[in-house]
Amino acid sequence: MLSTLIKFFKSCWLSSSSDSNVRSDTVGKQDGLLWYKDKGQHLIGDYSMAVVQANNLLEDQSQIESGSLSLRETGPFGTFVGVYDGHGGPETSRYINDHLFLNLRRITAEEGSGTMSVDILRRAYEATEEGFLSIVARQWPMKPQLAAVGSCCLAGLICNGTLYIANLGDSRAVLGRTVRATGEVLAIQLSAEHNASIESVRQELHSLHPDDSQIVVLRHNVWRVKGLIQISRSIGDVYLKKAEYNREPLYAKFRLRDPIRRPILSSDPAISVHELGPQDQFLIFASDGLWEHLTNQEAVDIVQNNPRNGIARRLVKSALQEAAKKREMRYSDLKKVARGVRRHFHDDITVVVVFLDYNLVSKASLLRGPTVSLRAASVNQR
Repeated sequence: MLSTLIKFFKSCWLSSSSDSNVRSDTVGKQDGLLWYKDKGQHLIGDYSMAVVQANNLLEDQSQIESGSLSLRETGPFGTFVGVYDGHGGPETSRYINDHLFLNLRRITAEEGSGTMSVDILRRAYEATEEGFLSIVARQWPMKPQLAAVGSCCLAGLICNGTLYIANLGDSRAVLGRTVRATGEVLAIQLSAEHNASIESVRQELHSLHPDDSQIVVLRHNVWRVKGLIQISRSIGDVYLKKAEYNREPLYAKFRLRDPIRRPILSSDPAISVHELGPQDQFLIFASDGLWEHLTNQEAVDIVQNNPRNGIARRLVKSALQEAAKKREMRYSDLKKVARGVRRHFHDDITVVVVFLDYNLVSKASLLRGPTVSLRAASVNQR
């Protein structure tokens, strides 16, 4: 009886495709190292989502949630998008994927005001950082290397015609906005980035650590914080935030010679607020893997000049074609490179495109659907 039930559920879950590399379910499809959801509907428009894996374990995680933003189903209602670019391992990005939105819903319910705010979003980030820190503390004796795992954390929240963008690290949110006079669609970057390659970020680090001449180091033509990491803000990376986790048994390459007197990295997100208008067409949320190969305007042009269906997958393909071109190889050959080895050609790439129907944006406070809860997946998690 049990084996019959298992066979039945498998038949519902798996596609009947004869291609063993392709799996599909009700929320997305997988083809080799690529996962994609070509088109879906959120509260105020369409969306498209795609992820391609390069690391041995997928370190990018992402999600889209649409409907109630509170544990109280009375609202507020809106759409949440998260892109979490892990480094050092997948543990932090997976934790954020499991907890950031839940923390947001819990805090919104506790507030009881039925509205969204910058403070609620910031507190959701704080709760997520504290939650991961508690796991590091608990597992320190058995898994000390967890202290050296972290993640960028980009979140976008659309609620009552207002867009909130919160970011730690170097993932990026870009808006496609129509210029009324010409009709062209311009790319507007909405997220502040925290990468040591940016001079203003290096200046900020020097101002926060005036007594440390080695706070940023140029190594192999790459600026790194303490010579170790490129970003200055993140969730996790506890070994650069608390002295008690920068010692044995942590690997020697992560241990600093001088004790940590104050946190070197920050978990305080940069948050911006934007009132959406009829000229705002779509949003592109993507991990740094995409922006290594496409400019903001190139990405916006691709979205504007192609069908919505499959547009996130098209952006991923465009980035992979650029990555192949840089290594003087064919795109078809790059697709054959296995995970792990693939990281020498490009990083994990996550893209979420959210289209904005202004007629729905302006009425969003009155809407109660559709409800969406979707996370990207990968076929190769072991």
